[in-house]
Amino acid sequence: MRSVRMRILATLAVLAAVGVGGWQLLPSQENTGKTITVGTTDAVTSLDPAGAYDAGSWALYSNVFQTLLTFQPGGSSPVPDAAKSCGFVGTALTTYRCTVRDGLTFPSGRAMTAEDVKYSFDRVKKIAADVGPSSLLSTLRSVDASGMTVTFHLSSADATFPFKVATGAGSIVDSTEYPRNSLRTGTSVDGTGMYRLTSYDKGKQARLKPNPGYQGAVSGGGRPIDLRYYGSAAQLDTAWKTKRIDVASRALTPKLLASLSPSDPDIRVSVSDSSETRNLYFNTRSGSPLHDVLVRRAIALLVNREQLAATVYDGTVDPLYSLIPTGITGHTTAFFDAYPEQDVQKAKALLKQAGVTTPVTFTYGYGKGRGAAAEEAADLKQQLEASGLFKVHVVGYEWTDFQKRWAGGKLDAYAVGWVADYPDPDTFAAPLIGTGSTMNTGYSNKIVDGLIQDSQRFVERDRTDADFRDLQADVAADVPLIPLWQGKEYVISTEDIGGGQYLSDGTGVFRLWKLSWI
Repeated sequence: MRSVRMRILATLAVLAAVGVGGWQLLPSQENTGKTITVGTTDAVTSLDPAGAYDAGSWALYSNVFQTLLTFQPGGSSPVPDAAKSCGFVGTALTTYRCTVRDGLTFPSGRAMTAEDVKYSFDRVKKIAADVGPSSLLSTLRSVDASGMTVTFHLSSADATFPFKVATGAGSIVDSTEYPRNSLRTGTSVDGTGMYRLTSYDKGKQARLKPNPGYQGAVSGGGRPIDLRYYGSAAQLDTAWKTKRIDVASRALTPKLLASLSPSDPDIRVSVSDSSETRNLYFNTRSGSPLHDVLVRRAIALLVNREQLAATVYDGTVDPLYSLIPTGITGHTTAFFDAYPEQDVQKAKALLKQAGVTTPVTFTYGYGKGRGAAAEEAADLKQQLEASGLFKVHVVGYEWTDFQKRWAGGKLDAYAVGWVADYPDPDTFAAPLIGTGSTMNTGYSNKIVDGLIQDSQRFVERDRTDADFRDLQADVAADVPLIPLWQGKEYVISTEDIGGGQYLSDGTGVFRLWKLSWI
């Protein structure tokens, strides 16, 4: 999921200080109806699940829509939510069947059936929005529905399909309210999730109230939520410091994060290891100044991740040399092995071999307001231009415009964060570097595609390690992207709010219902 989306099975380290009287483990019953205000910079691209594939949109979807399957906090395998049960039929891993839970109703009062599920998946594939999640369903050939039973037919064995069903791409919509062939407009949402969306002001706020008719994997009700969106990390910092929000998540400035103290009695801070990554992607198509692999390898020889992590991010992120982050099956140091240190002379020799005129000029795009993206761009520009081999034109774009530009192949290079769709290495492969990937670099390698497909045959996911190691060696040689850093997950709240550690735990589910007054 694009970050603006990742995390993975992290070991949660709660650093929060306690107020007078210590931790209260039970939610306050007096404040059951009191609204909790949450701030974030993760923008919503579309309220229609067929039209967005990014962290901000999917965070909202996981609260207002249901999926057949979901993940429990810290879970590594999906469990039924809108479904009573799901499973593969036979051993070929090409037929997957679910029985929809009885008694689920949309806001109109209409009962959900398997036809609504089929309709939801079919329209994601048919609409195939340029910044939508259709690429995630690349192995889905067709869907059948009968009564309360839905059957998915896959084009090839895909043990990861249940994980994909549990993502925002599997959000179930009311088939009578969402157009079959186009995205729904307006500010209404018709889902069966833990929350109902009562009002929405794009780029500003989403107001949510608990759905009294919810039935699924979650027990217990949530609190009313006012989810506020900020255009930059600095604005989110200000909102937190001036006490306009109770909870802040994704993403405060590195300066503020670095200043957090576990001894502060007025706040709670949860910090967890995360598999959120950020990569620099390249347009590899013919006609791009970065089309030649030798040019991309030269760039890889000049990037100093340690400097980036230490200066721009104040040590709140770790340098990354792998497509798959630390802690995930298949992690390697492929880019360190191939490019162990900055080497201007080797980079110069590669450009000479490529027969290109130096400095090589290209455009670098980034999404405005995304953490320290502007400062990161300036630092990378300085690193590359200091060699005398490159000239980099840096341009920031509003988030939705930024997505459409890279989806349309209009940028030479672009930095994007990635939040895992589900806790599996597959989420770092097909969506990022597979042919037709959502990052749309134009990169295509039959060997890489074969390794991705081969890895999807294994139900025992630890058996994929060799495939992903080979895949990353190929990616390091072809350089369609350069891994930059791996993040940590920070959530801060006032001392009377509990549950912040559940907002981002590596499963791709943003659990607003876990927040409570204590």
